[in-house]
Amino acid sequence: MDDPTKDVVNRWFIKANNDLQTAKLALSKDDPITDTASFHAQQCFEKSLKAFLAAIGEHPEKTHDLIRLIELCAKYNLEFLKYIDNAERITIYAVSSRYPDDWREIPFNEANKAVHDAEEVMKFVKHKLRL
Repeated sequence: MDDPTKDVVNRWFIKANNDLQTAKLALSKDDPITDTASFHAQQCFEKSLKAFLAAIGEHPEKTHDLIRLIELCAKYNLEFLKYIDNAERITIYAVSSRYPDDWREIPFNEANKAVHDAEEVMKFVKHKLRL
């Protein structure tokens, strides 16, 4: 990976990590903010996948659809497919958790699982990229 590509990938991971930390902070409150945690978990998951695509020279699509991003990553490494079920479950948080029209109370355990899954994807991508 050349230096400009490393810089782009690093920026994706900085943003992904910021989302992960925000999600964890939202869940650590006395009254956990589960919708915000779920949104930021989705964002961490998304940005981690986009970091992988950037690293292999693919311009990441402007999409929040984690299933689509997993499919794009799987063209280069089939191991990404093990996260397809998580992607399907978490994709909805990109929009539904942000607006009152689509809003529903997200149980703590569900939000916590989303955060855990996002962290696992980020670790997986970093491992694949040897970062």
